Amino acid sequence: MKIYDKSKACTLIAVFVFLGSMILSAQQRTGNIVEYFGKEKVAKITEGEVLHLFKKGWALQIQDFGIDSSTFPNDPVFQQALADPEYDIKSNKIFGIDALGNEQRWVPIEVDSTNSFSGRGLRSAYVYLTYRSNTEKIALFEGSGHSLVAINGLPHEGDHYDFGWTLIPIKLKKGTNVFVLKVGRFSRVRARLLDAHAPVQFTKRDLTLPDLLWEENKAYRGAVRIINASNDWLEKHLINISFGASEAMTEIAPIPPLSVQKVPFTIPAAVLDSTVKSVDLDVKLIGKKGKSVDTTTIPLNLKSKYRHHKKTFVSAVDGSIQYYSVAPATDKTKDSLALFLTVHGASVEAVNQANAYKQKEWGDLVAPTNRRPYGYAWEDLGRLDALEVLEDAKKIFRPNERKIYLTGHSMGGHGTWYLGATYPDQFAAIAPCAGYPDLLRYRDGFRNRLLEMSEERRERFGITTKQLELMTFQPTATPLEKIVERAGSPSRTLDLIRNYLHHGVYVLHGEKDNVVPTALARDMRERLGKFHPDFTYYEYPGGTHWYGDHSVDWPPIFDFFQRHTIPETHTIDKLEFSTGSPGVSAKSHFITIHQQQKPFEKSTVKFSKGDNNAFIETANIELLEVEVAPFAKVVDSLHIDEQPIAITDQNRLFFKKTSEHWKTVSAPSLKEKGPHRNGGFKDVFRNNVVFVFATNGTTEENEWYLNKARFDAETFWYRANGNVELVKDVDFKPSNYPDRNIVLYGNKTNNSAWVKLLKNCPVQVTNGVVDFGKIKIEGNQWGLYFIFPREDSAKASVGVVTASGTEGMKGAYANHYLVNGTTFPDFILFDQSVLPNGIRGVKCAGFFGNDWSIMNGDFEWK
Repeated sequence: MKIYDKSKACTLIAVFVFLGSMILSAQQRTGNIVEYFGKEKVAKITEGEVLHLFKKGWALQIQDFGIDSSTFPNDPVFQQALADPEYDIKSNKIFGIDALGNEQRWVPIEVDSTNSFSGRGLRSAYVYLTYRSNTEKIALFEGSGHSLVAINGLPHEGDHYDFGWTLIPIKLKKGTNVFVLKVGRFSRVRARLLDAHAPVQFTKRDLTLPDLLWEENKAYRGAVRIINASNDWLEKHLINISFGASEAMTEIAPIPPLSVQKVPFTIPAAVLDSTVKSVDLDVKLIGKKGKSVDTTTIPLNLKSKYRHHKKTFVSAVDGSIQYYSVAPATDKTKDSLALFLTVHGASVEAVNQANAYKQKEWGDLVAPTNRRPYGYAWEDLGRLDALEVLEDAKKIFRPNERKIYLTGHSMGGHGTWYLGATYPDQFAAIAPCAGYPDLLRYRDGFRNRLLEMSEERRERFGITTKQLELMTFQPTATPLEKIVERAGSPSRTLDLIRNYLHHGVYVLHGEKDNVVPTALARDMRERLGKFHPDFTYYEYPGGTHWYGDHSVDWPPIFDFFQRHTIPETHTIDKLEFSTGSPGVSAKSHFITIHQQQKPFEKSTVKFSKGDNNAFIETANIELLEVEVAPFAKVVDSLHIDEQPIAITDQNRLFFKKTSEHWKTVSAPSLKEKGPHRNGGFKDVFRNNVVFVFATNGTTEENEWYLNKARFDAETFWYRANGNVELVKDVDFKPSNYPDRNIVLYGNKTNNSAWVKLLKNCPVQVTNGVVDFGKIKIEGNQWGLYFIFPREDSAKASVGVVTASGTEGMKGAYANHYLVNGTTFPDFILFDQSVLPNGIRGVKCAGFFGNDWSIMNGDFEWK
């Protein structure tokens, strides 16, 4: 084992775009676990004929110095693309002047031999394309390699990872149509228009499918995308699935015009022949009056449940179909075996993650997807995916609840650090492999690496001294910026580091890893060494980032796991638990943090018992729940922050802090904040979320809010393999969507669902006016994101994407709330200047009180 002197611990180092790509190519081109960007790229077109291939255009390179807010990044190009859909760059080739005094100039570009625009000039760039149509018509826009596109002034999701999945039905206008693409991470983009074979059809791009298991005779779930390239809603349609003598019908939710939806379907139960390794499903889309609209075939693999295979489940987040991969235990005779949760790295499919492990005799192994191979770095929706898979796997495999373990590699190593700190009582031991503990520190560490480079080496990468000054500049955050950043406190893993005392920790890292630098692991070894009595650190000699399957399937890790179990509750004499938000993580064993004094600041509880007394120390906690049964028989008195509290014969006791004193109270009202519903804004994207958009405004407003809801649904599909139902405000009845979260697009003037959901909300938005409690703000330039409880539900929330007018509406176009690493408190008010100026355009941000009031909240104004 490599042991390093603490004095030699290196500073945190991260890899940034061009450096990372070089190192990754040198270190990761072996091993079956790694999937590469673009490996799944779709080449064959089955949905239509090529109408137009974009071969010429214009490019504008705008250097990103990495100092913008990820929540509100500056985007002056899209400001112009959205403000002026007919913006003609040919008459204005010079866009602006950058921070180095250089002209930002649109330059002509042409495609290469692969019909792609590519080259170093497209790094951190935009591409401007036009198409002249002789008539108004509907076409499919197929692009790849871009992160975002504005089409005739309306935003749409891109194809960041160059998979070739994206098909966007658009209405071409007669005359010139403008396409502005933001180039993704590969410095290459491709774009073409397709003339669809039919207005409504299946596409087999991006299927989610299970493996059928020979030993089971049961129904399964899958998902396929349906293109609606028409002006009409697709309503009352069914998917018919048949193979052999089996058949199943699934009703699908209405699909809006000019959209693509990934919809669930049921695969019927059938007796399977163990000599057959694959079957073809016959898939039919059946419209009104039983008319066949489209047909296709989908192949499925047949496998044994005793070998590696895939399972699917219905996600409670959005009703979508997700999958996870399984390496089942080899011991078929024993019950209550162990369960291993393994989380993958960036670009890795869950199938490949599980395949990297040999089957274990003493436990089942499951690998969730993080919603996508890149997904959410196991935070946000990735965190929820891991929890859903763990819950589903427990139902199926029925493991010994004390033998649950967590491990992962690279980004999954980060997921192991993060999930292990966030849900410490769920795991007996954790094993991060080649992982980094904190996502933002990993990203920001690039600055440190630049500072350590020689000037000569920096110049090799084209970085001048002036550029270095800009890239390493760290401005002082304002109070408003700090409260926005505070919404990300649940992701600050190192603030929760003492939660690792709950379990054993095994750290595995390659000695020569330059992708996730070994210095990060050594830093964690030093930090753990100061307080943790039960961890092992091992550097694999000569190991790079990936050095074969034993980069994850390392026998000493599973030997370490076998020596650890989750303690029985009554045996716990000491307990220390911290959280950044009860809405993310609230409980450890018998103690639950329900409410914080200061929202989204770290809250900590410490428990100890001895000499017939139990002691609890708290920090930043307003409401605490304690299950007293585990220690009531051996403890005579309880002290909270040195205040004696009487122990009653109740199993659960609730304590509320008022004026620095604790008092026993009844169970809190579900109308208040708590683990079930605590904000910030991102929390709305769960509970089978529904998007409800405005139709009672002007023609421009109605078009914008429909497209904004579609844009968010596109992003939710692409980034999260999601499936969100879109509903017109006039069709929305709360009773039809009980206990489901709602995202409302529009304001009180133009969205008729507002009064059904937000009648008593202290924030009211109409055309020209924002009412924030007793404060009235006038003008049509304001945009807002906020979250508030659904009055008719004990758990559901309403998220609001709104504006006071057309200018604010354009400012609210972005959906970085669907991106990992961004931070959104309960409420954010901004004007249209957020596009060119980023977070400097935010006027107010903060958190409602525990009673969801403004009066008891915490807000900052500029």
